[in-house]
Order: sequence, then structure tokens, then C-alpha cells
Amino acid sequence: MAEEADEADEADEADEGDEASGDGADAGEAKETSDNDLFRQSEIAADYVEGLLDILDYDGDIDELVSGGRPVVEVVGGRLQPLVGQRGATLEALQELTRLAVFRETGSPSRLLLDVGGYRANRRKELAAVAKNAVEKVKEYGEPVRLEPMSAFERKCVHDVVNALAGVESESEGVEPHRRIIVRPAP
Repeated sequence: MAEEADEADEADEADEGDEASGDGADAGEAKETSDNDLFRQSEIAADYVEGLLDILDYDGDIDELVSGGRPVVEVVGGRLQPLVGQRGATLEALQELTRLAVFRETGSPSRLLLDVGGYRANRRKELAAVAKNAVEKVKEYGEPVRLEPMSAFERKCVHDVVNALAGVESESEGVEPHRRIIVRPAP
């Protein structure tokens, strides 16, 4: 339920709704995007990111792929932390700019996921631990646990972990940038 709202958020990001806007597409979309179209989006995005790296004089290897039904661009290399920023804020902004570049080229919104220096993969692991800790507290004390505000991407990661476990449920509340997850006992 809250996860659906977060997935819608990610679709808006396209993402991190809860990652969903970055992670989700509009459910009402009439046609499926083919893998060729998705790969084309990742190629367009990779070209855009490569141009940004050139302008900023940063070195990085760029991989474009399709994963989980969405285009993905990964940038790896040293000295990339400034492209991630504090808690991924710069990365989220770069992802939005890159999605706009894809939209400009294709005329269609993209659910592109941009990762720099493995930040998203590492953050997923951290968030899985946060989610499991919250679930343990809920099961131990029987009281809801309110997590700190998170981006759509982060919320989606937490919802995915919580929803895979029995006896608990998660819901998002609040308005960006203060939107957060509440983990509670399942009815």
C-alpha cells in the first residue's frame, strides 16, 4: 500500500517514488517497452553522462545495460564521490538530468537508474540492514518503528525487504523531502 505510493514516486523520479519513480513505471502504460528500446535509452544516457564527465574532467568507465526491466547506467572509477554527493543527493539530481536527456531524445519518459561508484548497490545493503533492524524491533516490542526520512530509492529498498518478511508491513508517510517509512506489525 505505501510501497505502491513509493513506487509511483520512483516512477516520477524515473525514480528511487520510493525508489519507485526511479524504479517504477506507470501501471497504466499501454505498451511494454522492448529490451531494445530500454538498451537504446541506456546508450543515450551513457552518452550524456560521458559528456558530463568530460566537461567536469572526471575519469570513469561507463557501462550501459538493462536490468529489472529498466535501463541502467553505471559509472565506475576513482574520484567520483563528488558526483554522488551527501546521501546521494547529487546522484539523484544527475539521474534526473540524464532522464531528461533521454526524454529529449526519445520523446518518452525513462525509468533510467544511474549509479556512480557503486553507491546504490552499497546503499541497498545498508538499507537492508536498517529494515531488518526495524523489523526485529517491531517483532520484539509490538510497536511501530518510524524510520528517518529517505529518498524514493531508499524507501523502495526498505519496502522490498520488509514486504519479504512475515508478520510486518511498511507504509510511507509525509511529503518530500521528509517522507519516511513506518514499519508495523501486520494485522
